[in-house]
Amino acid sequence: IGIILGLKSIGVDFTTLTVLAGVLGIGIGFGLQNISNNLISGIILLIERTVKPGDFVEVGDTAGTVQQVSLRSTVVRTLDNIMVIVPNSNFVSNNVINWSHSEKITRGQIAVSVAYGSDTDLVRDCLIETANAVERVLENPPPKVFFKEFGNSSLNFELLFWYDEPRTMRAIKSELHFKVEKALKK
Repeated sequence: IGIILGLKSIGVDFTTLTVLAGVLGIGIGFGLQNISNNLISGIILLIERTVKPGDFVEVGDTAGTVQQVSLRSTVVRTLDNIMVIVPNSNFVSNNVINWSHSEKITRGQIAVSVAYGSDTDLVRDCLIETANAVERVLENPPPKVFFKEFGNSSLNFELLFWYDEPRTMRAIKSELHFKVEKALKK
């Protein structure tokens, strides 16, 4: 207060300083908005525990295992073993798929098309037998086959199966594709 009164008595005009301080305050406010958003989102994540270490998540284009949740960001290890630092606001304001939030059992599906004239009962039995032959496909709930539609040039089926490790989804689907192709040839 003494310095301000001293400067005012000398004749320093505070109007310019007030405008400059206002502009500086607005700039700092906008700069801290993103940081405070991430901090508050981090507090929400830590309290609600909707995302926790060990969960397999998809947020935006990033899919992987949560390694650490901190106040400002969350570290996700992708399937390619790359650590991605995701701002916590992405977990609070965007849609997040948490494959292992309540339990790890997940349903997968693959589409299979066969030629018109194929024995549909044989196709169904072949697909179920093939799914049961894949070690990582769960027996309970059992695999199911649905006749989806009559396509333009094929009969279209959908094989539904269950597995308990979301990280292996791509490997299981690939193994099923290989085995289904061999079984259908046979």
